[in-house]
Amino acid sequence: MKSATVKQLFIHPVKGLTPKVCQSLFLNAGHGIRGDRAFALMFLDSENQTPAKVIPWMRKKHFAVQNDWPGLAALDCDFDPATDVLTVRQQGVQLVRENTSLSEGRDRLSAFFTDYLTTLEANKGAQHPHKAPLQLVGDGKNSRYPDREPVHISIISQATMDDLAAKTGQVLDVRRFRPNVVVGGIDAWSEFDLVGKKLCLGEAEITVTAKIRRCMNIEVDPETGDSDVPLLSVLKEKYGHAHTGVLATVDSDGVVAVGSILQVLSL
Repeated sequence: MKSATVKQLFIHPVKGLTPKVCQSLFLNAGHGIRGDRAFALMFLDSENQTPAKVIPWMRKKHFAVQNDWPGLAALDCDFDPATDVLTVRQQGVQLVRENTSLSEGRDRLSAFFTDYLTTLEANKGAQHPHKAPLQLVGDGKNSRYPDREPVHISIISQATMDDLAAKTGQVLDVRRFRPNVVVGGIDAWSEFDLVGKKLCLGEAEITVTAKIRRCMNIEVDPETGDSDVPLLSVLKEKYGHAHTGVLATVDSDGVVAVGSILQVLSL
C-alpha cells in the first residue's frame, strides 16, 4: 500500500445525524471513538417503554436514523463534553441548546426531536416507518450506539470518493458516507485490500474487518436532508457492488490527528 495520510476526521455525536469535523480523535481499544454515536434517538412505542438515561447497545431499528428518515441529515449536532451541552443547528441557525446532564434539558431535547420528526417523511422500506415520541439516550461520552457490534470505526479513501464523483458528474460531500477517517495518498478502492490486516493509525493500532455495504444514507444531501443523487444505483451499475470504505476495530489506545499516517503492520 502507498503511504496513506489522514485528511479529515469526523464524529457523529447523535446516531443517524450529520457528523462533526474534528482535528484529532482519541481511539480506545474495544470502544472505538469516544463521543461517536454516543447519543441516540430511541422510539418510545410498544417495544420500547421509557428507557434509562443510558441503555445497552441495540439494533438501529429501535432508533430514528437517517436511513429511515433522510430529513434528519439536515440537523447539525455539536456536543461539548466539558459542559455536557448539546446544540442542534440547521444551516447555521441554532434550533435548540440544552444541558444533557439535567433531566429537564434532556426532556426538552427529546421534545424537540419528536416535533421535528413529525415534519418528515419516512423512506420506502424503512425499518421503523411510524412516527412515535423520541427519547434522547446516552451520556455523550462513554455510551456507544453504532450499527454493528463489536464497536468499529469507518475509513474511506479520498480517491474512492473522487472516482465515484467522476462517475456521477457531481461534487459529493464526504459526509454522505458518514466516515470517521478520510485518508489520502492511496488509490481509489484500494482500502478494500486492507481487509484482514492490522494497521497503525496515528498512535493507535487497528484491524480492518470488512467492507462497508451501503444503504440509502449516501443518497442524502447532508445540508438539506434531500435524497438527490442515486449513488446506490451508480455503485451497482458502474462497479458491480454497493460498497465504499471499510470498518475497523481498535486494538490499542492512541491519538489520531489530521496529517497522521496510516501504515500496514501485517500482511
